[in-house]
Amino acid sequence: MLPTKLLVIVGPTASGKSELALKLARKLAAEIVSADSMQVYRGMDIGTAKPSTEQLAATRHHLINIADPDRLFSAADFAQAADAAIQDITRRGKRVIVAGGTGLYIRALLKGLVDSPSGAGEIRRELQEESRELGNEAMLEKLRLVDPQLASRIHPNNRVRIIRALEVYQMTGIPLSRYQQEHAFSGSRHSSLQIGIRVERKELYRRIDERVEQMLREGLLDEVAKLLAAGYCPDLKAMRAIGYKESAAFLAGECSLEDAEALIKRDTRRYAKRQLTWFNADPDIIWLEYPENFANILQLAHDFFELQGD
Repeated sequence: MLPTKLLVIVGPTASGKSELALKLARKLAAEIVSADSMQVYRGMDIGTAKPSTEQLAATRHHLINIADPDRLFSAADFAQAADAAIQDITRRGKRVIVAGGTGLYIRALLKGLVDSPSGAGEIRRELQEESRELGNEAMLEKLRLVDPQLASRIHPNNRVRIIRALEVYQMTGIPLSRYQQEHAFSGSRHSSLQIGIRVERKELYRRIDERVEQMLREGLLDEVAKLLAAGYCPDLKAMRAIGYKESAAFLAGECSLEDAEALIKRDTRRYAKRQLTWFNADPDIIWLEYPENFANILQLAHDFFELQGD
């Protein structure tokens, strides 16, 4: 596939990515590819801050509502689906805006993912059984003996990553960290202009609190109740997302509504900090305030797409 020019809008949650992408799409005759790991799921609308019905009707969006909540949707799945959407958009003569806050998804799309071997099912099953018997800490210690570099970056609770790393080592005798260093994110799959929305920390936290309160007013609890009634287990990865796990806990009588709201706000602020840490490590991102610098952002986009200014 030939590289395509992508205008990429990134930033922490509640920074205004969707609004900026919509405004730019109207100016640039573009369509939007969502790079949000939760907006792919059907029935999870309020808690993921999906664009409204009116916004979706006004500007075509891709990779929203494409999977049920019980499906595991990975960064590799995203890159594959995004490539197909990008081909479709450009074939119809439109430009592409990628907007979202899931850094791994964006990096997978722009740079590719680590080329490590897929594990044999039997090895994985043995490791999973061993982890149930010994516990995560023991498995992490086992990983530390063969891949200390990667083990230092994995939380003991992240059993999936621990098992994956041990699986690669058992199959190949090579630490997964070495695969990542040699193959991960090498080269560019697309030409991109990355714009990051810069928001002062105190203002960002105010927006986060306001958004959480709005989600609850708009019916987040009812949304979660419907998902639970449809048979989606609270332990599903999608249902463990911020806003959903706390709401499910309230509905199960495990905490008060006030506590659930406070936890959603706290966890969203922590998530925003992690997003900023990820994006700040990317030297290709141009950080600008929005809406103050909309004219500058638009001009950068015009220059990137080799358009004449309006």
